[in-house]
Amino acid sequence: MTMPPLHHLPPRDEMLRAFLERDAAYDGLFWTGVRTTGIFCRPTCTARKPKPENVEFFAESGQALFAGYRPCKRCRPLRPSGAVPEWIEPLLARIESDPERRLRDADLRDMGLQPARVRRWFKDTHGLTFHGYQRARRLGGALDEIRRGRRVSPTAFDHGFDSLSGFNAAFARIVGDAPTRSTDRRPIWIGRILTPLGPMVTAASDEGLHLLEFADRRQLETQFARLVRRTKGVPVPGEHPLHERAREELTRYFEGDLSEFTLPLAPAGTEFQQAVWTALRGIPYGATRSYAEQARSMGRPTAVRAVARANGDNPLAIIVPCHRVVGSDGSLTGYGGGLHRKRWLLDLENGLLPPTLARAESPLHSSP
Repeated sequence: MTMPPLHHLPPRDEMLRAFLERDAAYDGLFWTGVRTTGIFCRPTCTARKPKPENVEFFAESGQALFAGYRPCKRCRPLRPSGAVPEWIEPLLARIESDPERRLRDADLRDMGLQPARVRRWFKDTHGLTFHGYQRARRLGGALDEIRRGRRVSPTAFDHGFDSLSGFNAAFARIVGDAPTRSTDRRPIWIGRILTPLGPMVTAASDEGLHLLEFADRRQLETQFARLVRRTKGVPVPGEHPLHERAREELTRYFEGDLSEFTLPLAPAGTEFQQAVWTALRGIPYGATRSYAEQARSMGRPTAVRAVARANGDNPLAIIVPCHRVVGSDGSLTGYGGGLHRKRWLLDLENGLLPPTLARAESPLHSSP
């Protein structure tokens, strides 16, 4: 079925609400110029909000610059949404170079960092304190070695734990059982990818990519719970080769150079959900299908509501393209990432976005 032309910007009332409420789901979708100050901001800027009549909106930051606005020094609208601040990049690089080493507050101070500031950033970004993040990284590596047959004692000490009892206690808190009874558990590595539509969370193991979802989606916690329950995996922060592959393919997709993903996928779902997600991948790039058409294509014409529910449970946004399913009249309905993102993705796939907007003026970046 064909889609009517879509607009590059959401309606003004929708953008104004998102700006006034600092809605992170709209980061990267528009920029806001404030006439009284001559400054332009991202939707989530924490500065005092101006009167609505003094606000105008832009689809690109470049448009705001050409209109004479200066970038806000508080929200830094020229940086990718969710980008890692420069002050913490050396610490992240040090962790990645030696994840088994345990860094203490004294080490942070030696690097010129305030432990309290580091702790707040990790808590806000990852939901863990800095030391909790390190511990989870080390436990993930230890779990991987134990399930491959390595003995517990040398594994514990090689991954930065001072005692076997401390390792066992930390392991049980994260995994839910003792190391010797967890050989059937495997780490699922959690990463982040920055995109023109905001940060996305990834989950991968050697089995495949389990999850790719917008970081601000409310159902994200539920999706992780389902993943753990169905795979017996243990989510831990850290890099996996599939994260980089996802990053590369998403970069090409957003630049308009990729219409079909080749990543190995391992979404956790019921037999019916798996069938629905397979059918979604059969919708061609640039095309759309109604829920009823999707149900008929599966040989389940009366299961429209069940199909719609399974679409909503899709854990692999964009790659499994549930954004290509629309209402029977062609209207945009039901997208967990927000209808504004659904509209944007369909614009991209139909060639309705200018190249600079599709690229968001910068390549995709990762954030540990």
